[in-house]
Amino acid sequence: MTDTEPPGRVEPPFAADEVTTLRAFLDYQRATFAWKCEGLDAHGLATTVAASSMTLGGMLKHLAFVETQWVVQRLVGRDLPEPWASADWGADADWDWHSAADDSPDDLWALWRESVAVADAELTAVVDADGLERVARRPRGDGALVSARWVLVHLIEEYARHNGHADLIREAIDGRVGE
Repeated sequence: MTDTEPPGRVEPPFAADEVTTLRAFLDYQRATFAWKCEGLDAHGLATTVAASSMTLGGMLKHLAFVETQWVVQRLVGRDLPEPWASADWGADADWDWHSAADDSPDDLWALWRESVAVADAELTAVVDADGLERVARRPRGDGALVSARWVLVHLIEEYARHNGHADLIREAIDGRVGE
């Protein structure tokens, strides 16, 4: 099954300012990811391919965490909200991936959508107030303080990387392929 361009996925502008370009690429990668996961039930979201334990459900929860960790916790400087705050990260550093198996598709989608909405609102507030040069309020694990620009590019990279994984998993589930 080959799909055409999904509705709602808008190609980034060919000529725009830096903020508009970066935000458009992030939106494009998010829309690609949503397209790869849409319409799947719990079984589809729990499907693995070959030797990998990666699932689309795990990716939904992981990317919800990535949005929250990088924007809310590090860039803005707020504490992690639930479900992340009470997770036992010491017992399972990949808790986001593994715990997704216990969540319903509706819960996974709601968590991801809410995380994207909060991250978007926070990014807008940060960039409007301080521009892309704004330095994160909390450091990375290695102590480095990154800029809002770095966070935006990192989110794009994270989605692009996982969109490749999602392509392979979705094709194995039902043959859906597409850009």
